Order: sequence, then structure tokens, then C-alpha cells
Amino acid sequence: MGTYIALSLGDLALALLLIGITIFLSYWQKLGLGRDLLVGTVRSFVQLMAVGYLLQGIFDLQKWYLVVLALFVMIAVAARTAYARQSVRWGALPGQMFVAIGASSLLTLGLVVLLILKVQPWYNPRYVIPLAGMIIGNSMTGAALVVNRLTGEIESHRGQIEVALSLGATSRQAVAPYLREALRSAMMPTVAGMMTVGIVQLPGMMTGQIIAGTQPALAVRYQVMVTYMIAAATALTTIGVALLAYSHFFTRDHQLVGVEDHGNQA
Repeated sequence: MGTYIALSLGDLALALLLIGITIFLSYWQKLGLGRDLLVGTVRSFVQLMAVGYLLQGIFDLQKWYLVVLALFVMIAVAARTAYARQSVRWGALPGQMFVAIGASSLLTLGLVVLLILKVQPWYNPRYVIPLAGMIIGNSMTGAALVVNRLTGEIESHRGQIEVALSLGATSRQAVAPYLREALRSAMMPTVAGMMTVGIVQLPGMMTGQIIAGTQPALAVRYQVMVTYMIAAATALTTIGVALLAYSHFFTRDHQLVGVEDHGNQA
């Protein structure tokens, strides 16, 4: 296999040519993204460099409590980000996001680290943190999508839900068709990705390992595991947060409350 090619800061400076092309295209088409692209370029460099040095320190120290702290921070940031993407918000939603993302991510991560990879020690940051990043990131996206879609489904089908409630249905029964639609919508990007992986796209995990010198046939095995891992985490998260979130649109007496009565509590 070929030697791994390390990037210098000079190489990264040359990579700015790619951003220059992007900014030029933005100005050419009058997209108004020039400033955002510049800010994003600087932020991505600073954030990634800082994370790189931070992770290096965690890898060197090999302390379980630092790994646990990193996981907690990742889950908290993911929950906050998913919450910020909502058009309608309520006070309990950040906690619901945190519980759903955290529980599903840690369960999936535990199965992968302890049963599949059999990592020793279990908190080995070389494995735990990168895998957790992929799991939590996809869980965050699923949580954001499902709550947004569920909110829209409930608001656009108020009449049907109220009819079902008037006929004796519980809130869970009345909202079930729209809950399923929200779940399908949130899961669709993951399912579509599974359909095209390896054909339309070569995912980051597999690509990174190949560039680092791993034989493609071996890198593929890791990517298969990652694909299944992401599917499970996304499914667990979307179902969990949807089941927690839908009840906030109903009273304890199973009466539908308007979205506007719950929402926009930043």
C-alpha cells in the first residue's frame, strides 16, 4: 500500500483556492453567500484545528472520564443544535432532544464498541470518539427532521385529529398516522443513503481508511458496520423524540392544543 500523505499548513493554504472558486461562483450568480462563505471558512479552520489538538490530548491521556465528558458535550451540543432548527419550540424540547439523542447514541455506541469491535479498554478514544461523532451527528439530523415534520403534520391535519378525538380516540391514536409520516420522512435520507452507498458515493469512513493506507476490502467492512450503526441510531432517535414530543400538542384530557400555544419559547 502507498505511504500516507501528510498535509502541511501550506497545503491547506493552497486548498483555499477551492473556496476562492466557490466565492467567485457565488458572486457571479449573485447568491449573496460571499460573506457567509468567508466566515464559514475561518470558523471551520479554527474549530477543526482546535478539535484536532483537543482530541490529541484526550488520545494521549487515555482517561475514561475525559471520554465520557467529551460524549456528554457532543450530545448536549447536538440536542441544542436540533432544537435551534425547529420552527416551533417549547420549554421541554431541549431536554427531550437530549434524552432521545443521548439514549439512542449511547445504546448504539455501546453495541458497536463492546459487542462488535470488542474495544479494549472500552473507553479507547481512538475508536469511541470518532464513532460517537458519526452516531450523534446523524441522530441530531434525524431528531431535527422528525420534530419539524411532526409539528407540520399536526398543524395541517388539525381537523382530522379533532374528529378522531371527538369519536373517542386517544391522542396517541389520533396522531398515529401523522406520527408515522413524520418518522418516514426523517428516516428517508438514511434509507436513501443505504441504497446508494458504494455506488453513488464513497463514504467518509471508508475513504479516510483507504487514504490512510487500509486495503479497500478491509475498509469496506468498517463502512458496512457504520452504515448499519447509523441506521439504527437514527431510527431509535427519531422514534424516541417523536414519542416524547407529540404529547406536548395535547392536554392530559386528550384535547388538541394549537401549535402556537406551545411554540416559539426560545
